[in-house]
Amino acid sequence: MPLAFISIGSNLGDRVENCIKAVREISSFATVLALSSIYETEPVGKEDQPYFINCVVKIETELSPSDLLASLQSVEDRLGRRVEERWGPRVIDLDIIFYNHLVIETEELTIPHPRAHLRRFVLLPLSEIAPQLVHPFLNVSISKLLEALKDKKLVVKVGEFPSVYSQKSTAYPQT
Repeated sequence: MPLAFISIGSNLGDRVENCIKAVREISSFATVLALSSIYETEPVGKEDQPYFINCVVKIETELSPSDLLASLQSVEDRLGRRVEERWGPRVIDLDIIFYNHLVIETEELTIPHPRAHLRRFVLLPLSEIAPQLVHPFLNVSISKLLEALKDKKLVVKVGEFPSVYSQKSTAYPQT
């Protein structure tokens, strides 16, 4: 069954609770295999906004990449996301970082996420649960991408998810 990594972020309302709700919603259509710690992070792109809470979840899903995207967008809608400005404040943000080792580029979807390898708030939590995962386009492991990262934005571990979601796994098939 396909494996995917989803980046979760929130900087409006109860940021941690928003992320917990997102994981619960995701678990209704995918199996949660691993979940990173919770990180507070400096905004990227538009800096004059509240800090984010970010994490990464590893899932197993029967959904195709486009169906997974549609399901994640539905979760965002149910949790109250309103797109008002690019990189602006949001209740929840769910991005597909990787889906198996696929490289996809369509109008609606790009996998791997086109900026994930440039963002500490993605790479640090991802390295916690899948350090040896190899970026399918760059052919470099997540841990090596993190070591070479020039992004110096603040990313601070602030906690763990409730125990029901705290299973961590570094296993990832290298097929």
